[in-house]
This record gives sequence, structure tokens and C-alpha cells, in this order.
Amino acid sequence: MGNAQLRLEVPVRAAPEQVWAAATDWPRQGEWMLGTTVHVVSGDGGRGTTLAAFTGLRGVGFLDTMEIIEMRVPLCCRVRHTGALVSGEGGFRVIARGESDESTFVWWEDLATPAGTGMMWPVVRPAFTWGLRRSLDRFAEFCAEYPALAR
Repeated sequence: MGNAQLRLEVPVRAAPEQVWAAATDWPRQGEWMLGTTVHVVSGDGGRGTTLAAFTGLRGVGFLDTMEIIEMRVPLCCRVRHTGALVSGEGGFRVIARGESDESTFVWWEDLATPAGTGMMWPVVRPAFTWGLRRSLDRFAEFCAEYPALAR
């Protein structure tokens, strides 16, 4: 097994609590993550929750199953990918920017590549990065429109 690592971030014009709420609204993740539909399989959305995310186009794609293994509200979430195709860890972090209602959202993946496929990462990485960048840009817009939390 080899590793495929990626870390991207995006500035968000929303308070960290609002960014956190938007990021952990698992069923709505498909509104900003390209080609992805997420279902909570079990749990309350926190640590120990299992999720299933189908990523693809017109029914052709793959199922990414995962378990939330760390949840530090409203700072970071870490998941363990448990599928046959996608394994390893990933997560996100919400960082407050100054005293304003702005944040930085950081998404990272440290995936194990199946034996014999590690050399594919340099070929796949540009497309994967492009899709994730587009998704994070959409996420920043999603956050700005996400229902404001009661203050």
C-alpha cells in the first residue's frame, strides 16, 4: 500500500460555528461536493457515526464508507475511510480568521492506495485536486447561504 496525500483550504466569509454547522450537515454535503451523495448509516453525526458517500456520475462511481473517529466541535473532524476501494484517513479543520466572521476551511486526505496502484496517484491527482478545489469553492458559497445560527 502507498499513500495519496492532499490538503486544500479555502477562505470562507462565515463565522467558524456556521462553517462547522454547514460542514457537518452530512445529508446536505452533496449540495457542494461534486457528484457526491452522503447518507448517515448509523449514529448521531458525531464520533462513532458511520457514513456512506457515493461519488460518481449517472450511477457510475464508487462507494466511500467511513467512520467518524474524532470530532472536536467546532475545530476539526477526522474520519477513517473503511471501503474496499478507499481506505485511510481524511478530515477537515475550521480555523477562525481574526475577530471577524471569517474562517479558513481546510480539507485533507491521507489515503492508502491499493497494491500496484500507487503509481497512478501522480496521474489521478490533478483531476482529484481540481474536483476538490471546485467543491471547496462551492462550499464557501454554501456556507455564506447556510442558515445563520441563533446567537
